Amino acid sequence: MAATITTKAKKESTSAAVEGGEKSLPGANRMTRRTQLRRDKSLIIMTLPAVALLLVFNYVPLFGLITAFEYYDPLVGVVHSDWGGLDQFRQVFNDPLFWEALRNTLWLSFVQLILFFPMPIVLALVLNTVLSERLRNFIQSVVYLPHFFSWVLVITIFKEMLGGAGVLNHFLAQHNLGSWNVMTDPHTFALLITSQAVWKEAGWGIIVFLAALAAIDQNLYEAAAVDGANRWRRMWHITLPGMRGVIVLMLVLRLGNALTVGFEQLLIQRDAVGHDTADVLDTFSFYYGIATNNYSYGAAAGLFKSVISLLLIWGANKAAHAFGEDGLYRK
Repeated sequence: MAATITTKAKKESTSAAVEGGEKSLPGANRMTRRTQLRRDKSLIIMTLPAVALLLVFNYVPLFGLITAFEYYDPLVGVVHSDWGGLDQFRQVFNDPLFWEALRNTLWLSFVQLILFFPMPIVLALVLNTVLSERLRNFIQSVVYLPHFFSWVLVITIFKEMLGGAGVLNHFLAQHNLGSWNVMTDPHTFALLITSQAVWKEAGWGIIVFLAALAAIDQNLYEAAAVDGANRWRRMWHITLPGMRGVIVLMLVLRLGNALTVGFEQLLIQRDAVGHDTADVLDTFSFYYGIATNNYSYGAAAGLFKSVISLLLIWGANKAAHAFGEDGLYRK
């Protein structure tokens, strides 16, 4: 009987201590946050310049979107310019050059999504099969290098290879096969743009996928090998499922940035193939907005692109949730 009373007393004291702990939990959390801030103070100070740059170059310019609804005059400023409402958008949507630029943007985005997006994944899988660490590091360095080249240099290299006086035409002339200036051919322009992007950026894009591969438990490969799974089966049933979350995340980000197909790259090559082939929404905003001092017109086209990009990334994230992935954020 005494033992029973003692046990009940212990339980009551334990529950009371738990309740007391729960009541004091908010204060403990505040102390924890304060302690974490004190501990991470140096790291927070280090991130302040990056946060400042983000605010100055990404968020403060959002104030300029007001010009899309005005007849903006640089001499009087944003505040005192005449209000135009949706007039700029009506002019943009009635402009056949705008729809031509939108069509080119969608086509180039589609080609790059099909041909460019899988390349970093393929390169990461290939590098992951290289057993020699020294050889793997050498290949990584080689494929990373073009990322640091400017678009002017990249296009110059392609011109020396595929231009009218390039290596390809010399080869065709030597074998009496005619000539083919790929750099000025509108019919292959989408493939040219995509190949330039692959050569320049695919190597840099494998960094994220190599990190995803490194996070896969190696014991799974050993267990599959013991069960008799060959290299292809291990890749299909272990590697690709292990990378699926990262692939979906990068695909969502890619779709959100799909309408940005390379302003500088297209600006340099626009005159070679003509505006009807190379004009996209970014170059349209520049040539028919900024270059003609019609800033409100260019801002309206740019705002339209931003809204469509937001809808694309929202839809892609919803699709990722439907397939059981986190996407950019969890539900």
